[in-house]
Amino acid sequence: MHVPLVRQHIKQDLLALLLVLAVLLSLLLTPAAVRAQGVELLTLETNKSEGTINLDFVARVTLPKAVEDALQRGVPVYFVAEAQMFRNRWYWRDERVARVSRSWRLAYRPLTSDWRVSLGGLSQTYSTMAEALAIVSRSGNWKLVDVAQLDGEKSFYVEFSYRLDTTQLPGPMQFGLGGQSDWALGASRTLKVEP
Repeated sequence: MHVPLVRQHIKQDLLALLLVLAVLLSLLLTPAAVRAQGVELLTLETNKSEGTINLDFVARVTLPKAVEDALQRGVPVYFVAEAQMFRNRWYWRDERVARVSRSWRLAYRPLTSDWRVSLGGLSQTYSTMAEALAIVSRSGNWKLVDVAQLDGEKSFYVEFSYRLDTTQLPGPMQFGLGGQSDWALGASRTLKVEP
């Protein structure tokens, strides 16, 4: 009579153990899946040059299948980098000293089978998507602020973000993107700056 109860407890304990192992396994595999698609900031740093503080960044962008499919069908996508510099203040909200942004347009042209990257009024053509993404995901010596605007005795920091801008997609595409995580690509970081 006690043997069936023992077996039942063993089965329950075994099921609980399997459930715990499944949860742990899913937690271990999740970071790899997250890294497989998205944006990872490899470098973000500031430097001084000729009286200005400049920003350099390099990101690794891995596009999800939905974004790649849209690009292959000729839908342009936009990547936006934004940086805001703040002065620390103990008595009130931090004061914004500078704000800059850049927007890259990435588009595939099926007739010529090439990739076009536009930044402002400048455009460049590339033969592969990897080459085009390498250009879209980096910037060097990007002027943030003149050193003359900063008080040397204060402390400053930069809030940086890099993302896929879905607000610039064609209207019908924006309508269905509310709950799709494939299109929510981005990364952000805060960086202390010494004037």
